[in-house]
Amino acid sequence: MAYSIRRIDYFYVTVRDEPGEAYRLLARLADLGINLLAFAAIPMGSNNTQLWVFPEDTPRAIHSAHKAGMQIEGPNHAILVQGDDALAAIAGIHEQLYEANVNVYASSGVSDSKGSYGYIIYIKPEDYGRAVAALRI
Repeated sequence: MAYSIRRIDYFYVTVRDEPGEAYRLLARLADLGINLLAFAAIPMGSNNTQLWVFPEDTPRAIHSAHKAGMQIEGPNHAILVQGDDALAAIAGIHEQLYEANVNVYASSGVSDSKGSYGYIIYIKPEDYGRAVAALRI
């Protein structure tokens, strides 16, 4: 089973939980030419949402966002796994992290129904170095 694994960065913006907030952020990033690897929206209480963006090119994203006056928090670090979908495709990755005594803080993934998947792993900052070493990335 083939897969690629790499370090990625993400940034977030906390917004009021109202229609159009994700659209406005995503449209602005597109206007700035910032390509995203992933996007997530996480509720923060009853009135706010954090919009998380995972840019393909972190230095360019930071430069463009700051030049445009955007207030983004980060970078924060995660791990992106992409590969051929198969039964237990990510179990081996979790096994390597377990053997290195690294706790997976959170994760999310999706398959594309064409035989591929993407999976984001969140590791606490104090464990990130051990995770990267265990996964040899």
